[in-house]
Amino acid sequence: MNATQIELFEHVTDAFSQPHDGRLTNREVYRIAAGRAGISQAELDQPRAFGKEESMRSEVKHRIRWILNALKTSGVIQHVADERGVWELTEAGRSKLRKIRPEVSCLGYSTDLGIAIWSDSKRVLDHWQETIFLALTSPPYPLRIPRLYGGPPAHAHVDFLCRHFEPIVKHLAPGGNIVLNLGDVFEDHSPAKSTYIEEVTLAFKARFGLHLMNRIIWQSNKPPSPAHWASVNRMQVNEGYEVCLWFTNDPVNCIADNRRILEPHTERHKDFVAKGGAKVARSNGDGAHRQRVGAYSSPTEGRIPRNIWHIGNRCDSQRAYKARARELGLAVHGATFPLELARKFILFMTEVDQLVVDPFFGSNTTGLAAEQEGRPWLAMDIGYDYVRGSAERFRDAPGFELALP
Repeated sequence: MNATQIELFEHVTDAFSQPHDGRLTNREVYRIAAGRAGISQAELDQPRAFGKEESMRSEVKHRIRWILNALKTSGVIQHVADERGVWELTEAGRSKLRKIRPEVSCLGYSTDLGIAIWSDSKRVLDHWQETIFLALTSPPYPLRIPRLYGGPPAHAHVDFLCRHFEPIVKHLAPGGNIVLNLGDVFEDHSPAKSTYIEEVTLAFKARFGLHLMNRIIWQSNKPPSPAHWASVNRMQVNEGYEVCLWFTNDPVNCIADNRRILEPHTERHKDFVAKGGAKVARSNGDGAHRQRVGAYSSPTEGRIPRNIWHIGNRCDSQRAYKARARELGLAVHGATFPLELARKFILFMTEVDQLVVDPFFGSNTTGLAAEQEGRPWLAMDIGYDYVRGSAERFRDAPGFELALP
């Protein structure tokens, strides 16, 4: 394929990113692609002889039809049933083609508190000026077979994350926080786990000077996996959690405050406190843990959470988002986290009026949680369908304005 053909190929694929439903007739593809390529109508219609029979056809239209067939073969587009000469994006094609170009940013929607931008986050954040207090995100995992939203392979994942977090770290408030929700993946054709989570941890320390405050374990009702190595070959156990790496640039002055997420005391603990607390002095672990008489006798506002959070991944807010996105003919994000998880992190690590950022927002759960808790927010994603679909979650937010069709 020569340079001219490559350029035309890009114009044809770009044409399918224009209509809301990703559906075009042959005539519409000809017109849009030719217009983008600067080809006049006369040039588009100009015939030349083809084949042994020297039939007269438009050379440009012939090349465009060849590209359409190539896109069909690769699974990007398909014929619309019972409609002659009409094409539409497949689900996989919708994800591949509706990604914003690296050099372009576009406002997706906004509220009085936040902005969602259709863009690569690094492009936006490289020009950002305001202080960031929390970056909370679930970045693409380095899967061997990527999901529709894409993602870097394992060997490039650390550099990918560091490249996108460099501008965030630059604008992070003293004592500000970064939380990455990451899931384990396995080595190719192996029951052994990848060490990419450990590599990310070390890279954030070495490259940015960030300190690992904790590993919050998010335990949920996720489906059992890895099926092949646990259920078939029986040499692994099923996964039951994902890890949320929590970093800060100033651990001594970290702005997180667990008093904002205290949990209710059990009835047993309340009874223990009411009866005067500990009755016997104890010393355990060679004196490392000492208990005096009367310890735990003062009532407190609540129980300090442990670093294992039990939050189910079945979320009414996510179900509503996915149902609405499908109604609009949009691809839904395949790896979302529950609203409750995002709200807990935001309450724990920010105060009202402190900016929360998500550089890979997907269904924009981080933005929605920030909106509900009165925090300003900034969210970015490269997928049109995710930006447009997530907008439906903000319809009732004060000041909501939709900028995309």
